[in-house]
Amino acid sequence: MRRSILQTALLLAAAFAAGNSSAEDWDVTGFVGLDTQAFWLDGQYQGQENGLNPSLMLQPEFYWRSDDSRQRVTVVGFARLDSVDDERSHADLREAYWGIDGDSWDLTAGISKVFWGVTESRHLVDVINQTDLVESIDEESKLGQPLVNLNLQRDYGRFGLYVMPYFRERTFPGVDGRFRAPLVVDTDNPIYGSGDEEHHIDLALRYSHYIGDVDIGAHVFEGTSREARFVIAPEGDRLLPVYDQMTQFGVDVQYTAEAWLWKLEAIARDTRVDSFVAAVGGFEYTFYGVKDSSADIGMLLEYLYDGRNGLSPPTASDNDLFIGARLALNDADDTSVLAGVAVDLDTQELFLNIEAERRFGDSFSVELQLRTFMNAESGDALFLVERDDYLQLRLSWYY
Repeated sequence: MRRSILQTALLLAAAFAAGNSSAEDWDVTGFVGLDTQAFWLDGQYQGQENGLNPSLMLQPEFYWRSDDSRQRVTVVGFARLDSVDDERSHADLREAYWGIDGDSWDLTAGISKVFWGVTESRHLVDVINQTDLVESIDEESKLGQPLVNLNLQRDYGRFGLYVMPYFRERTFPGVDGRFRAPLVVDTDNPIYGSGDEEHHIDLALRYSHYIGDVDIGAHVFEGTSREARFVIAPEGDRLLPVYDQMTQFGVDVQYTAEAWLWKLEAIARDTRVDSFVAAVGGFEYTFYGVKDSSADIGMLLEYLYDGRNGLSPPTASDNDLFIGARLALNDADDTSVLAGVAVDLDTQELFLNIEAERRFGDSFSVELQLRTFMNAESGDALFLVERDDYLQLRLSWYY
């Protein structure tokens, strides 16, 4: 069923575009990437080994826009072939939608990606798309979401309505993969809080506007939680993901004052097993033209709080401080480095993340990423992945 829905959306988008355009009207782009992850520690669980984990990525992208620029079609595919974890070898339609723009409104129908959020360390309000967890543990990679989105623009703000007729399950590592629990997650047997299961119709409303130097957003979401909690299967050999129904209210605010960016994301969520609030807030201060160069350095500081109880989906960001720095050389090759560390103020667990990126010519880029976990003890949130430190090198060719 899942595959048929994705294929249907793609065929509808392609059929519409084909009836309204010729081949030369399409803008075709994308990239091919080669990843190599290096784990220097043996994993905690059977099946996990150290060494190199190469994988191949492919992301083709197709764009079309009508002559009057009012109608558009976007199709973005994604596939990865992993050499170690079968669950990480997967394909997805990130986007496959048709859109139309009016004078003060726009409509999108199909599979789409919607991003909400302003903070650096965690995006609490980004609730529309499901996380593609086998791609990255930072929860930044998202699966495409089937939806219909209508936006109305008024002088006093922008109003968005989202109708989501189909739920996407979260991806999880397999038995040979890293960043997993002692028991693997059985993605073939999810448990839903709604009798409609993955066909429950989720709804969201969002309002966004700006007042001077302040950008504000507010939303309400009613539907299936994108986060899963877990129960042990009757056989005791695997975890079953449970997707509860939830109601969530959220706000995101960003205030710009010259070199300062003040940011806040906050939510209040209610489910069958828990009601809680969570927030992340802080600032980014940028030093422009360091030592009369073109380089900029941004300093980041954010505090993360999450009040969920032990029955809710697990999180490592319940009482944490994030400190980071961003270097942008602003050169012709878009060289940049982002480094940050999150420390749990209760347990002193540390998560270190360093990312560097640089282009070579018009077609190639290189990305380097280092992630390590420190000071985690039994019972701590990061203990499950304390031996999953890794270095990743990615070479991408854009066409």
